[in-house]
Amino acid sequence: MVPAHVPVAPERVLELLGPAIESQDHPVYVDATIGLGGHAWLIAEAFPQVRIIGLDRDPAAVKAAQQRLANHAERTTVVHANYDQLHQVCDDLGVAAADAVLFDLGVSSPQLDLDERGFAYSRDTALDMRMDTTQELTAARILATYPRAELVRILARYGEERYAGRIATAIVNARADQPIERSAQLVELIRQAIPAPARRTGGNPAKRTFQALRVEVNGELAALEAALPQAIDLLRVGGRIVVMSYQSLEDAIAKRVLQDAATSAAPAGLPVEPEATKPYLRLLTRGAEPAGPAEQARNPRSAPLRLRAAVKTRPSRPRPSVQSAKTRATRSRQGVSR
Repeated sequence: MVPAHVPVAPERVLELLGPAIESQDHPVYVDATIGLGGHAWLIAEAFPQVRIIGLDRDPAAVKAAQQRLANHAERTTVVHANYDQLHQVCDDLGVAAADAVLFDLGVSSPQLDLDERGFAYSRDTALDMRMDTTQELTAARILATYPRAELVRILARYGEERYAGRIATAIVNARADQPIERSAQLVELIRQAIPAPARRTGGNPAKRTFQALRVEVNGELAALEAALPQAIDLLRVGGRIVVMSYQSLEDAIAKRVLQDAATSAAPAGLPVEPEATKPYLRLLTRGAEPAGPAEQARNPRSAPLRLRAAVKTRPSRPRPSVQSAKTRATRSRQGVSR
């Protein structure tokens, strides 16, 4: 069977995760963002002894991954869950430890390509942007209900939008006349709100606003902050984690979490480092790896890729509770304004 969809950087993912999977008689691979099941399918084909646990917040993705992995159904479990529920999902399945964990973050190809999902700014679609279509909060609801100050905050923080104030003002003024429910409405509103020179450089001027709305709708950053420590805790010693990011805010979280775990927590100047403060990860990549020229030619959507990987070297240090980050993610997905 030849897969219809080839995931981003498949050879590199196999190269990084393979040693941890091969080292165990009954290895466990956790795909925290299984999507269409492309990476999971490659892992299943390469390692016939591996058990696969997949999570996705998108019910359509869960169904697609189950179909993709049908020939490996006896050793595959795909669950409708967000990655900040990683511990709970594994506990429910009786899985105490994993040998390999993958996060392939961002929007999947079907989410971008299907108009009804509302992620694209290049086509006129309904402003939805939900990865989990069972939740209530949508991009249109944010545009209709968030006060100007909150719109400025999310555009500036999640979209790194220089003209967040102008765009937020334009949204508030426009919605007083009619709801902003279509992407073409929002794109034109943004185009008119920003200075003329900014419209002519840097690609579509709406891309940062659309990114910010998507992150807010799905609570992506808070969920990632909660999920990565859970994934590291789940790894057995010798286990490996790969995080594939496609925008700077996600990569900043991945960089901080992995580097913190790969750095001693002991105060400077101690003559002997206590065992409890020693690093428990070793980084496998030097900084963030981009997609190579061949990968970008094969799959143009891999161009923004930032890939980081690490191996667990000892049991994790006790860490602060992730409950607050999980709560922020849940509040955001439920549409609770801060």
